[in-house]
Amino acid sequence: MVHDWLVVDSGAEKVLSQILKIVPQADLYCLFDLLPKSEREFLGNREIHTSYLQKLPFLEKYYRKTLPLWPLLIDQFNLTEYDLIISSSFAVAKGVITGPDQIHISYVHTPPRYVWDLRYNYLISGGYLIKFRRRIIKYFFHRFRLWDVLHSNRVDYYIANSKFVAKRIWKFYRRKAKVIYPPVDTNSFKLKTKKGDYYLVISRLVEYKKVNKIVEAFRRIPDKKLIVIGRGPQSKSIKKNLPSNVKILDFIEKKDLIGYMQNAKAFIHIAQEDFGIVMGEAISCGTPVIAFSQGGALEIIQEGKSGIFIKNQTIDEILLAVEKIEKQSELIDPKICHEYATKFREENFQRNFKEYLVKILTHLH
Repeated sequence: MVHDWLVVDSGAEKVLSQILKIVPQADLYCLFDLLPKSEREFLGNREIHTSYLQKLPFLEKYYRKTLPLWPLLIDQFNLTEYDLIISSSFAVAKGVITGPDQIHISYVHTPPRYVWDLRYNYLISGGYLIKFRRRIIKYFFHRFRLWDVLHSNRVDYYIANSKFVAKRIWKFYRRKAKVIYPPVDTNSFKLKTKKGDYYLVISRLVEYKKVNKIVEAFRRIPDKKLIVIGRGPQSKSIKKNLPSNVKILDFIEKKDLIGYMQNAKAFIHIAQEDFGIVMGEAISCGTPVIAFSQGGALEIIQEGKSGIFIKNQTIDEILLAVEKIEKQSELIDPKICHEYATKFREENFQRNFKEYLVKILTHLH
């Protein structure tokens, strides 16, 4: 099992956790492991094989700046003793070297967005377009794209986490991918029909998530409450001059997070996502979602039944969507939201992944 890296227990790690239940004896390789002790229960006591990056000081703070080294270091893993390699890839894991007698199946969460279709978003959010480093960064992004396309051919079978990602795999790599939706923990994110009086955002505070626009929208409607749970590079700027009706929480325990999700009037998530497990968790709680009408949200949210779409990531459209929720909240049935979420439950992921794995291995023999 090859995973890009372990830093936080996020969507990719939820998929990794379920795959490790299917292949519990698998050895695990990743570029580096910075996962806190409180979040690594799913790993059990297995040894994690890491690259030389693991030895670098201050890695937790600067690991993203080591991007130029990722392709080189993923090539260094010696996997010759294995018959089957499964990679969980959102960066470079799919590029591991395998031999002609080995089978490599790659579950792709996304082709790396920062070097492909969202490269300018990342350059702007990092301030690189106004700094002398911009040409160097663009050069490394260019080299990374060349490496990414070349090494995409090392994969024998692709699995995508959504139809949206399958299209991107075809666009960038010209490879077809089987779609197996990620797991949503519907057993923990339980249905609650009675809702509170606040709106909720759970997100990393980075530019493409557009949390700053959501906060500014609620500045214009001071009688509506917004709770934001998350942290990231934009934390400082968002917290500066925060409206009195908006509260930001950096970190809370999972049981408390579930409580916030269950009681929210609506969940707001307007980023373009490859899938968006957090939206599945919201509707599993019976909480409708205000979502951007692109990407994975179109495969999770049903307009008027489990949420409302906005066509543009603007403050005006966010305000219009909140107004619709206020008017239609009685019309969106939490039970219908939850029922649709069961399509993505963990049991379905395990069954679909096992069936695909068996199909491949049976065909080969």
